Amino acid sequence: MTKPLYEVGETPPLGEVPRQMYASVIRQNRFGQPKQAFRTEVVDTPAAGRGQVLVYVMAAGINYNNVWASLGKPVDVIGMRQRQGQPEDFHIGGSEASGVVWAVGEGVRNVKVGDHVVVTSGQWDETAEDIRMGRDPMMSESSLAWGYESNYGSFAQFCRVDEYQCHPKPAGLSWEKSAAFLLTGPTAYRQLFGWQGNSVRPGDPVLIWGGAGGLGSMAIQLVRIAGGIPIAVVSDEDRAEYCCRLGAEGTVNRRDFDHWGRLPDVGDAEASARFLRGARGVGKKIWEILGERRSPRIVLEHSGQDTLPTSIYLCDNAGMVVICGGTSGYNGDVDLRHLWMRSKRLQGSHYANARQCREVIELVGAGLLDPCLSACEGFEDVGRMHQMMHDNVHPSGNMAVLVNAPRQGETTLELPTA
Repeated sequence: MTKPLYEVGETPPLGEVPRQMYASVIRQNRFGQPKQAFRTEVVDTPAAGRGQVLVYVMAAGINYNNVWASLGKPVDVIGMRQRQGQPEDFHIGGSEASGVVWAVGEGVRNVKVGDHVVVTSGQWDETAEDIRMGRDPMMSESSLAWGYESNYGSFAQFCRVDEYQCHPKPAGLSWEKSAAFLLTGPTAYRQLFGWQGNSVRPGDPVLIWGGAGGLGSMAIQLVRIAGGIPIAVVSDEDRAEYCCRLGAEGTVNRRDFDHWGRLPDVGDAEASARFLRGARGVGKKIWEILGERRSPRIVLEHSGQDTLPTSIYLCDNAGMVVICGGTSGYNGDVDLRHLWMRSKRLQGSHYANARQCREVIELVGAGLLDPCLSACEGFEDVGRMHQMMHDNVHPSGNMAVLVNAPRQGETTLELPTA
């Protein structure tokens, strides 16, 4: 007989779903610093509806979106969902996972109970009109970030996902490594290879902001796989060494420059000259790394407000600045003269579609792309690890927590005997 609740790491018989589960939960009355916002609670286990899959979570990745969820800004995700008619007064975050398929809903055909899977974070309505008319699902009006905009993410014993989010777990890869690259890897992959006319080609210099972070560590490797030349922007020598070990041709220390921020008014000659001195200084550093006067064909951006003016300036003629975030602010200033007179492209990019996710998983499974797992802790450390990310004191690369996996390094699940 199925118990109503199992302890974390205590495995039920395969396919038997307990009525309740442990989850790391955010509530509105705890909004604030992540270490106070996350609390382990007992909640009802969600059911798998039509087209949905219930996954027994072995490990979960840590990402910045649930720093935002814990703060309650820029969006109160609980209030947002309640306004849409959803009843839950709590948020279970977590946007990437590895685990075992435990139950499937009606209509699920491509996974079955017992499959070892990794779970990606893009969700959409496959019946949406724009998708049926051929639009990329990540550009659909129905697109959501699972475990942030939608509920029942991976910081729980069980998570609920749509069938198309489940992909085969790379054989022989640990649960924690399998859970650590599924947001940053596909995001970087789409930025670098998803925009026709501006994909990385052999010999292309690529400037990568935040090279030592999760996104940057994936991007450095992907550029090298394609034969490009990655140049990483970092903030200290330890991060510079990390990036060079991953394959960066060289690094730019952003602390060597002080022109960051929003563009000055074009009528302010002194401030404009100061900006140009700084931006040109970064450009000269890139020339030194390359050994020739070449500009980045692609600039991989996510910092936004403080760096976008420099990125646009540095980008090569007919090149692309591709951006997936705004960690330094959302007001991105652009000198349009640099954009139109040099035929440059400013491209927004958000996560990845199912095909792009699968291709990244295949690269990891083939041993060509390292998940760059730098830290892995236990389930009780979800809040603390998000606090490290909030305070920018987290290690280089990607982070994960074990959920039901008993120890690091495990690649499979030992099921209880009858």
